[in-house]
Amino acid sequence: MFVTMKLNVAIVQCDIVWENSEVNLKQIGHTLNNIKHVVDLIVLPEMFHCGFTMQPERSAQVDGGEVLSWMKRQAGKLNATIMGSVVTQVGKDYVNRLYVVSSNQVQWYDKRHLFTMGQEHKYYKPGKERKVIEVKGWKICPLICYDLRFPVWSRNDCNYDALVYVANWPASRRDVWNTLLKARAIENQCFVLGVNRVGNDVANAYVGDSQVIDAKGIPLVALDDQAQIAYVTLDKNELENFRAKFPVLKDRDVFNVSDC
Repeated sequence: MFVTMKLNVAIVQCDIVWENSEVNLKQIGHTLNNIKHVVDLIVLPEMFHCGFTMQPERSAQVDGGEVLSWMKRQAGKLNATIMGSVVTQVGKDYVNRLYVVSSNQVQWYDKRHLFTMGQEHKYYKPGKERKVIEVKGWKICPLICYDLRFPVWSRNDCNYDALVYVANWPASRRDVWNTLLKARAIENQCFVLGVNRVGNDVANAYVGDSQVIDAKGIPLVALDDQAQIAYVTLDKNELENFRAKFPVLKDRDVFNVSDC
């Protein structure tokens, strides 16, 4: 496996047209066509093809469907890994599935913590397994939106370098988003990538605040409330040197996660 000590990342903060996968894929595709940098990883928001819908049957992709096919094409064209969550039908159930797609591999994580205040648990089935996925030798833990509030689920057992949160996080709770992203970076001694949307849907307004934070809690990239793409290079040497100098994770508590 090819391993790089520096990972070139693009985070895509975009508006999302409500329940219109065709238009959203076209718009995001145009944004990706304008990438001029060499990138290893591209991160899109939660449900980037339709918005945070509680009518999954209207936007669901059967086992990924055309949205997954689109992600494969983009990954191949850009020679990069692309991440984003998709409303996915599996059998008779719907899941909020975060696909991690490269030119030759498809992996995924299903959202565990469903947003009960938004009735997500009534329409989607929760995931059971946390994943750590490798991108060019970097170990990345992909999570989704509401998962951010649950530090036990994201706790670093010294088995990942970066947390990725894709989200539709509303403006009314932006302070929580900004605080918890920084907390997850500090407590897990890892890079944190939080990628949110902008614009409005039928229930909420969104102001982005997408960001990339290093293991000391320092923002490397912090976006405002506009649709945009930002680039950052993550340095594994810097991460490993900091962990060696200040080895907090060696004193971590050991515990198991179980379903209630």
